[in-house]
Amino acid sequence: MKIIYLAGGCFWGVEGYFDLIDGVVETRVGYANGQSEATSYALIDATDHAETVAVTYDPERITLRELLQHYFRIINPFSINRQGNDIGRQYRTGIYYTDEADKAVAEEIMQAVSQKNDSRPLAVELEPLRHFIDAEDYHQDYLKKNPNGYCHIDLGLAKVPIAKGE
Repeated sequence: MKIIYLAGGCFWGVEGYFDLIDGVVETRVGYANGQSEATSYALIDATDHAETVAVTYDPERITLRELLQHYFRIINPFSINRQGNDIGRQYRTGIYYTDEADKAVAEEIMQAVSQKNDSRPLAVELEPLRHFIDAEDYHQDYLKKNPNGYCHIDLGLAKVPIAKGE
């Protein structure tokens, strides 16, 4: 199993989306790459963490490249500190890795996304994971517990196959 950490706005929707992807074996929502080793939902503004989903996947069933293609399908990679109706630094986009080999895959995908958009620079952080703090229990599997809960992502896209060149 491998793990990648993806920040894509409100973590409820990002988690809900990746839970639907074949090959993803577990997701956890939390806070990543802030200015401290501890935070909470109430403190996130002060600690500058990003709402992030830890995506554990089976690389024999899905590749990191495919996961990142899904990721770029559900975010606006040019939006700074905003996704959907959610505004603030905690909603910034980011790919946080623990395996240096994952950085090269992410760079390649990011370059392709930029080139498809007239070489426009992306507002997606690409950094090693410094720390990940699990979010409070009520945030875990939020959309499963609250099927009509807020989500800025079209979860139906998870079942649409990735097109070549996407």
